[in-house]
Amino acid sequence: MQAVVNKIIPFSAVDGPGNRSVVFLQGCNLDCKYCHNPETRAVCIHCGNCVKACQSGALKTEQGKVFYDEEKCIRCDACIRVCPHDSTPKTKVMSPLEVFHLIQKQIPFISGITVSGGECTLYQAFIEELFILCQSAGLTTMIDSNGMFDFSGSGELLKVTDGVMLDIKAFDEKQHIEVTGAENKQILHNAVLLAECGKLYEVRTVVVPGLFDAKETIQRTGKLLKPYLTLKDIRYKIIAYRPMGVRKAYAHYEVPDQKYLKSLELLLREEGFQNIIII
Repeated sequence: MQAVVNKIIPFSAVDGPGNRSVVFLQGCNLDCKYCHNPETRAVCIHCGNCVKACQSGALKTEQGKVFYDEEKCIRCDACIRVCPHDSTPKTKVMSPLEVFHLIQKQIPFISGITVSGGECTLYQAFIEELFILCQSAGLTTMIDSNGMFDFSGSGELLKVTDGVMLDIKAFDEKQHIEVTGAENKQILHNAVLLAECGKLYEVRTVVVPGLFDAKETIQRTGKLLKPYLTLKDIRYKIIAYRPMGVRKAYAHYEVPDQKYLKSLELLLREEGFQNIIII
């Protein structure tokens, strides 16, 4: 059992409660126009474009495959910039045990682990095994997901998951298709399902003026989840779009100002949300 790992951050204070190690898995089942990490969207197909762009000799091609030498890498990201497939040659294929052995080194300094992406639920069985290992070591387990996964049919995964951070890109279905290329019925179903069972730790919406109606999205999401706030405090993170890292074709959108973001926060407070973060 293996997964394609984009990177592992040893310490993070913004990816769930407390200080956490974060594992980013490669591949995604949405195509968000504002994606801030487009190099995580697809698995490398070994086209070789990145090898030509690498000036440090960290990449080479052997028998039709691209190999990455981390010691030679100067972190210039030229390979990512030239990739036509929204991927990176720097990923590693790892087992849950291999990932856990790396996380073990941080155990005295972390409270848990978060698995993100890309879209991490593409590797359901991998996450289950990794979380079992982590919980046996006293770590809490969190999933950062875009919601394009049937959590109702994944009882074993939810059993070993302490909480889910769920992206709601746009509430209106037509707008969601415009933003991501996919419908959002599954995502909204998951929002209610996870709230009902006390697993919805955080909701996230990226505010992109001119791309979709963020006011409608946040207001309707707030109304949808309001009945469950008495069961468990749900944090809502309002995230300002920024052009850094976004693909050139979609880097022209306006950055929302703080006044507008604060007005969105007030909409959530009217629905009973207290735990709101603007970033």
